[in-house]
Amino acid sequence: MAGTAMNDRSRRDLSLRQRGRLWAMLLPCTITLAGCTGPLVGVTIVDEKTALENQVLGTYQELNQDVLLVASVRYIDPEGRLVPQPPMPPGKEAAIRAMQRSAFNKDDIDRLKAEGILGENLEGGLTILHPENIPADRHAFVKNLVEEENADRETLVQRVLATNETFTPQDLPKIRRTFAALNRDRARSGEWIQREDGRWVRKP
Repeated sequence: MAGTAMNDRSRRDLSLRQRGRLWAMLLPCTITLAGCTGPLVGVTIVDEKTALENQVLGTYQELNQDVLLVASVRYIDPEGRLVPQPPMPPGKEAAIRAMQRSAFNKDDIDRLKAEGILGENLEGGLTILHPENIPADRHAFVKNLVEEENADRETLVQRVLATNETFTPQDLPKIRRTFAALNRDRARSGEWIQREDGRWVRKP
């Protein structure tokens, strides 16, 4: 009996240690997604925000909660097996994957923006402004990075459209412009942003 109790305790201790290691890997990702990842996440809603901006931000907040839920339901069972997350609708899953990939690419994008190579455009995406400043052996990497980020942002735009019944496909240009405005708000001083009049300027 004592041996059985010891084995149970050992399994619980192992499970807790494994779960702790899993959280150690997941927590930085969830913190990043919740507070400082790519476009829009972590923007504070204030009274001056338009109704459209609030709807866009509300969708982001919901997705952030889903990302945290995905992390919280993946755990190690007493036998040491990873318990998978429950299935979710394809549209929501695609949006969460887009947020995760955007978080993964964020450091590279931030560095290229700081170097003045990338800028935030009027459609809510990234534009390569100075390809001549990219080393020859990195052209393909930067091109693929921008394509990935813009595809992820478009996935999120489509998620906003799909989850807000007041929107129709005719609202897509407005949604993209709203993304762009919020991305400009989050841009750091010195980064390139495209103003509403189409001009590219460095953010003060």
